Amino acid sequence: MMKLLSKTTKPFLIFVMVVLAISIPVYYFVVDAIWKDELDEHNEIVAEKTSYEFNRMKISKEELQRNISLWNEIQPGTNIEKLPYNNLKKVVTFTTEKYKPFSADTKIERYRCLKKVIYIQNEPYLFSIETNIEETEKTVTIISVITLFFFVLIGAGLFILNRRLSRTIWTPFRSTLDKLKDFNLNSQTDIEFESTDIAEFEELNQSLRKMIAHNVSIYKTQKEFTENASHELQTPLAILKNKLDILMQDEDLTEKQYNIAEDMNRALARSSRINKNLLLLAKLDNSQFDNSETIQFDRLLHQSLEMFTEHFHQKNIIAGENISSNINVKGNKSLTEVLINNLILNAIRHTSSNGSIFITLTDSEFEVANSGAKSLKTDLLFKRFSKISTDNKGSGLGLSIINEICRFHHWEINYRFESNLHVFSVKM
Repeated sequence: MMKLLSKTTKPFLIFVMVVLAISIPVYYFVVDAIWKDELDEHNEIVAEKTSYEFNRMKISKEELQRNISLWNEIQPGTNIEKLPYNNLKKVVTFTTEKYKPFSADTKIERYRCLKKVIYIQNEPYLFSIETNIEETEKTVTIISVITLFFFVLIGAGLFILNRRLSRTIWTPFRSTLDKLKDFNLNSQTDIEFESTDIAEFEELNQSLRKMIAHNVSIYKTQKEFTENASHELQTPLAILKNKLDILMQDEDLTEKQYNIAEDMNRALARSSRINKNLLLLAKLDNSQFDNSETIQFDRLLHQSLEMFTEHFHQKNIIAGENISSNINVKGNKSLTEVLINNLILNAIRHTSSNGSIFITLTDSEFEVANSGAKSLKTDLLFKRFSKISTDNKGSGLGLSIINEICRFHHWEINYRFESNLHVFSVKM
């Protein structure tokens, strides 16, 4: 996972690299154009200077022709040629490539050329001059090296700034994050965030303070409700059940009245189970359990299997087991018992008569498998009050409680259907 500053710095570096890469050919063409313009101006000056010097000499035409011939022989890259009046040419500038004259070097080089008509002693002459422009490539090479140097400098600077900013500017944010990680609703203590001169971080801290205060208030209310409901709801339910038991023992009850009372008793028992399960879920949501006990998982599992032996016999279920010994885990013993009982009871309830149940326990996984015909709907499997079968005896909270207990212990519950078996596995 990439840090925020790195995430913003990377696109910036890429942008700078692209811009600098584009700048190199731009530098080349711009410098080359400027160089050519300067050379054209230089060639113009040389042509005017040559015309001026010849006119200033005040010599005869024969002497002039001898000097021009001498000039053409000893002055490399220039030529003065007599023109008739009917063949005057315009000023022409162009670039040509050729081998360097008077040199053994076979490298082809570029030259900037000028052809211009000058007047010497009022006679037209075609003045030609060629000037080497290979210095442009050297200039561009130097610019490219300098550009690369500055790119490296920018990259190193951004890297150093990124590290320093991470240690200084982001210190209040990291402090806030660490305190949020350590915050526990059970402690119900306010968090004191460090003061900062960065407006965004201070605004974040203010929002977090309000949110935490609101959540602590809600948590207290929920906890009070859980405690009150545990006492207030269970008592009238127990009284009603007791009264119904007494009523059902009355010898004066008719068969119809007894059936009605029995239906009421079953509904009341189901309501009591739902109430207990909802209270358990509320306590789990509020983290009202200790999870630091050392639990002998294999012993709890054997105790549960003994308790459900009669259920296996009633439905003629074949129970197979592969339970490793001395399996100890950290957690809450009572919740672990609920987890084991709910998984086994769920398997019994949804296994047809003459079916089979297989229970496996290793040092890292607890697995309950029962025979079945088709796979269950996984999207509704662990939702509260969802029905995975047509059986109405359950509360619809068993698998949801199992899921919450696993979440509380940081275990992982999974379901799969294979070889006509429903398999629930808990990875510990």
